[in-house]
Amino acid sequence: MPLRINHNIAAMNSHRNLMKNTEVQNKNLERLSSGLKINRGADSPAGLIISERMRAQIAGLRQAIDNSETGITMLQTAEGALEEVNRSLINIRQLAISSANEAVNDESMLAANQQELEDSLRTIDRIAKISNYGKKAILDGSMGANGVAAGDNLEFVSATENTNSSPVGGYAVEIKTAATQSTVKGTVSLNQALIDAGEQLTFSEGGKTLNFETIAGESVETTMNRLEKAVIASGMDVVMVRIPGSAATPDAPQFLSFKHNEFGSEHFFQVASSTSGVLSAQADVSVKIKNGDDVAGFIGGELGIGRGQYLTGSIPSKVSGLKLRYTGENAPPPGKIAGSVTLSQNSLVFHVGPNVEQSTSFSLRSVNSNKLGSGVTNDSGFRSLNDVEFTDAERSQDAILIIDRAIDEITKFRGKMGAFQKNDLESNLNYLRNAHENVTNAESIIRDADMAEEMSAFARNQILVQSSTAMLAQANQTPAAVMKLING
Repeated sequence: MPLRINHNIAAMNSHRNLMKNTEVQNKNLERLSSGLKINRGADSPAGLIISERMRAQIAGLRQAIDNSETGITMLQTAEGALEEVNRSLINIRQLAISSANEAVNDESMLAANQQELEDSLRTIDRIAKISNYGKKAILDGSMGANGVAAGDNLEFVSATENTNSSPVGGYAVEIKTAATQSTVKGTVSLNQALIDAGEQLTFSEGGKTLNFETIAGESVETTMNRLEKAVIASGMDVVMVRIPGSAATPDAPQFLSFKHNEFGSEHFFQVASSTSGVLSAQADVSVKIKNGDDVAGFIGGELGIGRGQYLTGSIPSKVSGLKLRYTGENAPPPGKIAGSVTLSQNSLVFHVGPNVEQSTSFSLRSVNSNKLGSGVTNDSGFRSLNDVEFTDAERSQDAILIIDRAIDEITKFRGKMGAFQKNDLESNLNYLRNAHENVTNAESIIRDADMAEEMSAFARNQILVQSSTAMLAQANQTPAAVMKLING
């Protein structure tokens, strides 16, 4: 073995290994103290990039979870208020049933019911006004799609969160066909001879049937009145059409005419008469009366879907979900529009995902009494729940129709809101929690240190550092052997 004094190669080798082992040991210490496998970009450039992207995703998932949970609490707040509205409506309906009991009610009882009705309506309006989430009103209609219709016989009914806000001037509404009712009119008048002969009439609608027979000796007017009451009592959705002044005298012949209460192609009824022409074209042969027509037209240039008097924007389109009502008996002349509707879209938008454009929306309707129970045909002229009165039995009967519509609207809205909460928010929340767990696990595999593995490596490197130090000390003793050789 050669002995040199200018360069101690063995010492240099031992020093190099000592530095390398010390550096590795320091990394072990850093990983053990931080718990991270990657502490800087140099540890794993690709791993750091992937890990940081995952950390951003994890933070987004955490916030999306918070957003979904907050959205659920908001809807639960609205649900609590709607439950109180439902209770008030049920109480109002009970009052209407009481007021319709004409046989026992007097003016003071009706006045008491009317007073309680007004109190309940004020309660509903107060709930609509004060129901807030934070400082945001949620049941006054400001958090939904609000519209105003301009034009004769044109009404704005509703819109959904999918409907776009209208341009300046609103969406033009073109009506091509007005809605009609299923109607029948006899070609042979009901006269005294037919009544005395025992004319038989049969009506059928919605699973209900009425068999009516005239009574010999009754006048035409008496028979007509009895027939009208029998049709009402049958529960059929059919009404007799009486022409004012058609009977100059009680015995004057009169034509029979009936129509379905509802508009549109879904509604019809059947009639038969024992004399041809009184109602049916052939004697004793039941005939189905032609269905009514649905309204047809365009909203904002988009084809609408007609159902009875209601015209709804087609899907998908800018007017998707926009619902209007046209009550005119005839469509406007060609080239003229029925009017326009101006819509402002303020539906709630919930950002429920960790990335861009991962949101869902929901429209909270108004529960003000003047927005409930509209669109119900009634003889008292009630246009909404806010108009109902219990001043007499007839008005109370009509009020029940309005109240039933209002209850139906609120319960359907609660169901729709519940479906949104369950299917959009809660289901999404379950996914977010699962995704958060899985992405966190993936990021942990890339970034976090395996403490057992690092401890094992640390013990190994600690031994190597100690060994390298000892060998460096030994290597540094080699030049001393040269002095012994020189000194002999």
